[in-house]
Amino acid sequence: MVIFNQFVTHTRATKTIDMKQINISADNTIEILEEIKVIIGGHIKSTWGEHKLIVNSPIAKGSIKFIPFDWGVSMLQYNITFYDDIDIEIKATEFNPIRFIYNSGDTFQHKFGVDNTQKNIEQFQSVIFTNKTNGTNCISFKKDTKADMNVIQIVRQKFLKKRTTNIASLNEKLYEVFVDTDHNQRFFHHGTLNLRIADYVKSIKKVKSKGMVKFLKIEAKVYEILTLHIQEHNNASQGVPLPTSLIKRELKIVRRLSKQINESPEQPYTLEQLSQESGLSQVKLQDGFKFLFNRTVTEYIRHVRLETSRELIRTTDLNISQIVYTIGFTSRSYFSKIFKAKYGITPYEYKKQVYIPIAV
Repeated sequence: MVIFNQFVTHTRATKTIDMKQINISADNTIEILEEIKVIIGGHIKSTWGEHKLIVNSPIAKGSIKFIPFDWGVSMLQYNITFYDDIDIEIKATEFNPIRFIYNSGDTFQHKFGVDNTQKNIEQFQSVIFTNKTNGTNCISFKKDTKADMNVIQIVRQKFLKKRTTNIASLNEKLYEVFVDTDHNQRFFHHGTLNLRIADYVKSIKKVKSKGMVKFLKIEAKVYEILTLHIQEHNNASQGVPLPTSLIKRELKIVRRLSKQINESPEQPYTLEQLSQESGLSQVKLQDGFKFLFNRTVTEYIRHVRLETSRELIRTTDLNISQIVYTIGFTSRSYFSKIFKAKYGITPYEYKKQVYIPIAV
């Protein structure tokens, strides 16, 4: 059951709303959407296992989407603006999943009910938390905050029954959290800036397929995001720091450059040219690409071009020479050499494998 406390009613004409506290005590996630709708308005649209609360009221505007998958895994996507301070208090009942949250929006706060200290979760940061049975997690949003969050929930008892689940590979701290099926531990991990997860979260929103195909594509991306959460926690446990040479704003510039390279891989990029264009030193560019993509600038450009070439071979009638020049290479022999080194097969052999004759 989900219980909401409204302290003061809102004034429709001015959209002035007093503090709202939402007390959640649910046996599953879909109940939360139903009860939230009672307070903030809107309607729920359900198609192919996807449940979406769509809201346009004086209290909030946007949507909250819930998609359940197999083995106790589910996803919540918040894309909603609250028009006043909102406190969401989530009581840990028998439904007490591990929550992996990635924040793509404005800063919000988290605290445990037993702790008066709030931790800021800023844009592009992640957080992992769970609580003891009957404990409380408090998530707070300030007035006019855009809540843009991806939340992956894992119910441990169900997830551990999945045949392919191998939690033995997790680091010690996360392993202890996953096997704590009786919910005896409180756990919180405050992640660092992570722009890699941002791209995967954004890709979920771009899935255009319908029905089962859409569902399967989103599920695959959810597991990719979960993997990145775990990798980020591993790095933090091993003391892998953010690159000290860059600040948050500069990492966003590096991310913008990477998107530019993906959209136009054929351009004659050089480290010097990218440095001049971005205003970042060559050292900062190298540090940023290594941190975000585990590749130097040159390695990243080559990786994007090769991935693009493979897609062109698979989906177009262009011959290999045409593809070489389309993606910005000038030597077919060099292209064939690095293609085989990356994929273990020559471009010509790959084309023979994926080519499907058009029926006449």
